[in-house]
Amino acid sequence: MSVLDRYALSRRRLLGVFGASAVTALAIPLESGKALAQVGFRSYPFQLGVASGDPAPDGFVIWTRLAPEPFEIGYGMPMAPVAVEWEVADAANMRTIVAKGTAIAPPELGHAVHVEVGGLQPGRDYWYRFTVGKERSIVGRARTTPALGAALDRVRFAVAGCQHYESGYYTAYRRLAEDNPDFVFCYGDYIYEGRGNRMYTGLGGPQENVRQHFGGEIYALDDYRRRYAQYKMDADLQAAHAAAPWFTVWDDHEIDNNWVGDLDQDGTDPKLFNLRRQAAVQAYYENMPLRASSFPVGTSLQIYRRAAYGQLLNLNLLDTRQFRTDQPCDDKYGASCAEIDAPKAQVMGDAQEKWLNDGLTGSKATWNVIAQQIMMMDLDRLPEAGRNVNPDSWAGYSIPRVRLLKTIRDRKVGNVVVLTGDEHQNFAGDLFLDGAKAEGAPIASEFVVTSITSGGDGNDQRLDMAKLQAANPILKFNNNQRGYAICDVTPKTFTTEFKVLDSVRRTDGKLSTRAKWALEAGKTGIVQA
Repeated sequence: MSVLDRYALSRRRLLGVFGASAVTALAIPLESGKALAQVGFRSYPFQLGVASGDPAPDGFVIWTRLAPEPFEIGYGMPMAPVAVEWEVADAANMRTIVAKGTAIAPPELGHAVHVEVGGLQPGRDYWYRFTVGKERSIVGRARTTPALGAALDRVRFAVAGCQHYESGYYTAYRRLAEDNPDFVFCYGDYIYEGRGNRMYTGLGGPQENVRQHFGGEIYALDDYRRRYAQYKMDADLQAAHAAAPWFTVWDDHEIDNNWVGDLDQDGTDPKLFNLRRQAAVQAYYENMPLRASSFPVGTSLQIYRRAAYGQLLNLNLLDTRQFRTDQPCDDKYGASCAEIDAPKAQVMGDAQEKWLNDGLTGSKATWNVIAQQIMMMDLDRLPEAGRNVNPDSWAGYSIPRVRLLKTIRDRKVGNVVVLTGDEHQNFAGDLFLDGAKAEGAPIASEFVVTSITSGGDGNDQRLDMAKLQAANPILKFNNNQRGYAICDVTPKTFTTEFKVLDSVRRTDGKLSTRAKWALEAGKTGIVQA
């Protein structure tokens, strides 16, 4: 049964299917007698750029959202559906069109367009654009995944996330676009939900943010739409979206800091918090290049999913927020309590856990990647005060963590790599059932990728992290600068290159490679490359 069948969405809520036989274009069907709006724009309607995502061997999603006046009520659009033409070409000059059609941008979805393009050739680049009347978007590049089971020499992709708007400029995204990756894995915290603040308190006293959020903390759908608009209007972020297809998942700030299930950090009545969740979930779908299988249903969104890159790599994208039980130890960082070993604790939920286990066990790929949000290494965060963990990481949920690692070990799943964000730092290390004992060979390895901007400029390594790394032998590398990672994958090696900026408080920050760490196929444990 498909996700859409399982959620049993009605035709008034589902995306309709129309277009040429080789192409599937998704759009909300018009109600009987409801006319399309003929729009003349006083401002450029493609202020938020274009994006592609969720590639497959025969196609991908292409996305845009019409918003000529992004911060105004109604964002400059009539409350009526608008027809948007789209084209896909085999070269950047858009001379040879291989697919085209018309999609409907409905007001119910903030005039967002999600087109699922099919019928294309596997493992190659395509380019796309949108047109409304006399207005035309920029051209974006997408890339299909290789044919199922294809033998590949290489896949090269980027990992990024945690892009707090006030903390810095998105120079890292401009450099990421120039790296020309096959795809981008965005691990979450695409937006931050807090109010606009001119100042923040840094280590050296009061500091001024380089730019400021529009408005207060966000709760309603229009609030979330405006916040996404502010982020997406950044030209460097638009460049990264236009450079490659993205696989996106959320973490916490797309809704509220450290939320899990129907619980927020403030103890809000779940009925009220779910109203906020519903608004945030809709806004997330409206602004991401997601397929119809991720269409929101109330507070729910299907974002755990899988993609294959031939025989070389299986990518398992997780959701570690929606199905998780409450954080232990009152969610206090560096805490220790009996709840960490709660037998009924969940990180993924039963259905997602079974899906992941089955996917890992049945994989024939050389590399099995778990692409997710929160650190899986069970680091002792305060080594001078006994063993203490971050309860908002996998270390706060010892039973499901050990259960997953035992599955990988006992079912002999080879070459497992975990990709993580959330920490606003770079980490590289190995995974054991118990990181303090680190008995036997590593079961898997983990690369934690730093933030695009969150945390500000940073430094090479925080003082407390030198002690932490010394007390946690499983941790091989740590760095406290901003940037992204490039993962270069071949049948023999999986190499992660940590790219960092000397500053995000300036638009001319210099990018460099801080370190490279690698795994060799068939062997365990990371080594410096």
